[in-house]
Amino acid sequence: MNVGVYGGSFNPPHVAHVLACALVLAMEDVERILVVPAFRHPFAKELAPYADRVAMCAAAFAAMPAVEVSRVEEELGGESRTLRTLEHLARSHPDWRLRLVIGADILAEAPRWFGFDAIERLAPPLVLARAGVAAGGPGPALLPDVSSTRVRDAIARGAWDEVDPLVPRAVIRHIRARGLYGRPT
Repeated sequence: MNVGVYGGSFNPPHVAHVLACALVLAMEDVERILVVPAFRHPFAKELAPYADRVAMCAAAFAAMPAVEVSRVEEELGGESRTLRTLEHLARSHPDWRLRLVIGADILAEAPRWFGFDAIERLAPPLVLARAGVAAGGPGPALLPDVSSTRVRDAIARGAWDEVDPLVPRAVIRHIRARGLYGRPT
């Protein structure tokens, strides 16, 4: 089975994350996608609580049966490392052929990743281009120019009119209910 592994902070998940999964499933030889929220970010970025990010991912991808939210990085514990996660998945599921799903914007960070050469061998990346990102991936930029940073900033300002078209409704409900990212209402 060909399985895409889509890791990230998902702080919070937004429409470009959902569209990325839809594109991979529609355009690539991938039958299933594991969405893997980072348990503890390796670059020490401040994140919403892990349980909230997992719940938001579950809400964001609920309508996509071929997408599963995985808590593998929580199970492994400690700092999240893509290589460690991929090695664990490969050992646990020897019948899977792994592909790492990443946005073109993440390629700029690749030199900072632990063992990126090994990652490329274990799970050849599927690079998705996003509008507004200078480091374009192959093909046209099919993903909108949306980032979790932009979403968090808008929430902190109370600019819900900016957030509404960028974040799945169920995720917005979770953010509001939990008072995440600054302003609860």
